[in-house]
Amino acid sequence: MNIGVERTWVDGLKPYAEKAPLAALALGISSGFPYAMIGATLATRLAQDGIDKKTVTAFSLALLVYSFKPLWAWIVDGVRLPVLGRLGQRVSWLLLAGALVIAAVTNLAFANPVTSVSSVVIAAIFVGAAGATFDIVIDAYRIEILEPRQLGVGAGMSQYGWRIGSAGAGALALVIAARGGWELAYLVCASLALPAMLAGLIVGEPERHRSPSERTGAAVALDAIWRPFVQFFARPGAVVILAFILIHKIGDTLANLTFRLLFNDLKFTNDEIAFYDVGLGFWAYMAGIFAGGILYARMGLKRSVLLALILMAVSNLSFAALAAAGHSNLGMAGAIGFENFASGFGGVAVVAYFSALCDLRFTAAQYALISAAASILGRIVTGTTAGALIEAMGYVNFYLFTTVIAVPGVLLFWWMSHTGMIDRSIGSAGTTGEGDVREEEGI
Repeated sequence: MNIGVERTWVDGLKPYAEKAPLAALALGISSGFPYAMIGATLATRLAQDGIDKKTVTAFSLALLVYSFKPLWAWIVDGVRLPVLGRLGQRVSWLLLAGALVIAAVTNLAFANPVTSVSSVVIAAIFVGAAGATFDIVIDAYRIEILEPRQLGVGAGMSQYGWRIGSAGAGALALVIAARGGWELAYLVCASLALPAMLAGLIVGEPERHRSPSERTGAAVALDAIWRPFVQFFARPGAVVILAFILIHKIGDTLANLTFRLLFNDLKFTNDEIAFYDVGLGFWAYMAGIFAGGILYARMGLKRSVLLALILMAVSNLSFAALAAAGHSNLGMAGAIGFENFASGFGGVAVVAYFSALCDLRFTAAQYALISAAASILGRIVTGTTAGALIEAMGYVNFYLFTTVIAVPGVLLFWWMSHTGMIDRSIGSAGTTGEGDVREEEGI
């Protein structure tokens, strides 16, 4: 009996050691760090330099660049790069986008918010544009190297990597900035673009389902832009699916981009933030991904996503409790732990579902649309009103509000599950080849 249990665990762990999921880990590391550079890390830097809350939260608008990536994702899908293009469509774009990210983060390192806020705005937008392009390639490459049976495992490994990259960048930046300044911190973090670039060179080009266009002209360009979206919206219930994508994470996004403001106002030190938010948060996130991988396999896609949405909504309540308690290391540990566990769990299920929605002929463009839509509302609200809402409502009521606005997404997904709309929305990334997601994941 013990032997059978041991084999079960070994069999369960084997997919994580396969080449494609390991590559997804490396891709996730490089995907996570640019976001941290213009998200929580920049918020801390600006707050410590005495920039007011409204200005700090307005900087989250730089993250909106990620939401516009569908506008140029078709280029990554269909335009062959000169010289580098010999390495393959995905690999060549991984190298170019990675180099752009390194240059952008280096530029942000030397922008001084005290002497010129506008220079920091421009530098942050540059990082956002480069990071968004990197994400387009990374997401497409990840989906295309994974078999349908590996989508759950690949999503988990990608989320592990994303957290390692974002937490690593956050921790490095805080610790190095406290000792050597923000310029050095950003320069060191720029090296986190390398794992994805190396993964592309080692794993190589995935099988192409559509070759880059050899023809040129306005008609060809328009066709390349519109075909991915026409194919997506031709599916049954596509508009409802898009509505869910738009609203499912609005409360979570709105809350997450204000945590560093709360920590700063509660007088937590850089070392405390690094230990609890980055350190403890990292391990809680890892635990959430581990639990998400197990429950995703056991519960199936629909039930695991529904549970994830509920956990992510409720996790905002823990920050309302922390705001009410004041400076409390125990309170911070509890809030950070719960929120990161919920995010890790949600990352596995939700990313697997969004990956399965893609048509393999248009992976870059369609996943760019999905991932951009997933957080655009939260980013707009955060950048335009979050600071004012906190000042008007106070932190406690603000986090209660973020919990309430997450409820419609939970209810919509429940309805979609019970009407069969989710089953009908899956694309070829989730149904083609060995290990049909519909069969193996119980959707």
